[in-house]
Amino acid sequence: MGHQHQHDKGSGQIKVAFFLNLGFTILEIIGGLLTNSVAILSDALHDLGDSFSLGMAWFLERFSNRKADEKFSYGYRRFSLLAALINTVVLILGSAFILTEAIPRLFAPEHSNAQGMILFAIGGIAVNGFAAFRLNQGSSLSSKVVMWHLLEDVLGWTAVLIVGIVLMFKDIHVLDPLLSILVTIYVLYNVVKNLKKTLILFLQGVPDSVSIQALEKKFSAFDGVTSVHHTHVWSLDGEHHVLTTHLVVAQDVDRNQILSIKKLVAAATEDLHLEHSTIEIEYENEFCSMNGGD
Repeated sequence: MGHQHQHDKGSGQIKVAFFLNLGFTILEIIGGLLTNSVAILSDALHDLGDSFSLGMAWFLERFSNRKADEKFSYGYRRFSLLAALINTVVLILGSAFILTEAIPRLFAPEHSNAQGMILFAIGGIAVNGFAAFRLNQGSSLSSKVVMWHLLEDVLGWTAVLIVGIVLMFKDIHVLDPLLSILVTIYVLYNVVKNLKKTLILFLQGVPDSVSIQALEKKFSAFDGVTSVHHTHVWSLDGEHHVLTTHLVVAQDVDRNQILSIKKLVAAATEDLHLEHSTIEIEYENEFCSMNGGD
């Protein structure tokens, strides 16, 4: 129930971030047209893409809370992982677009409306900063990826604020594209790390916090267990994991000892947040279809 509550909370945080971002995007479009600022309009386009990503993450995060059924016997938690993957790709593409716009301006700086930049920068920092703070309290991978969306905007608006203030006193327009490039590279670095983690989970790789060798060593130490093989751990969404393992026991181990071994396994894996676990007990010299009887 605790994990379910965390998922619902994460969905609620994304919902708040979605409406905040969408509302500010509309204001940006209006402000960009009124101030005739291409920089603000281009950022509005970027924020519109963020709003789409947030809306999709909100929907998929809620969808992931559905219970298991005949079609998805493990439940729908991996839809949250799908949201993280799509949002990561969107953020990478958005960052690439910003770089293609900013790099040419290093060589051909354009005049910017300093007063308009400062006004919208303050609003952008406040709105996106609050939304990022709310999402940082979530624990799902989807929430973390979306948080990086918003953090990118906070850093970007901070750069706009600094540039706007400088431009009020000195005409150094190259600062705008230069800071945009630095912020984008910083965000891309962190996003690529998240993409690697997400892809590993999607391909059912072992979560970073889990050591198969350490688990098998624990299981082998239980009284009555002679060996352990075919231990697998993969994650549904980065938070909730699945475990399967084969424990070989001595010939004289009875039913009560087997029940005791299963309880020991449950205790030893309590910190893994297992959503599902399958423990297969085999007696010595018993045929195992997974390894040809070895």
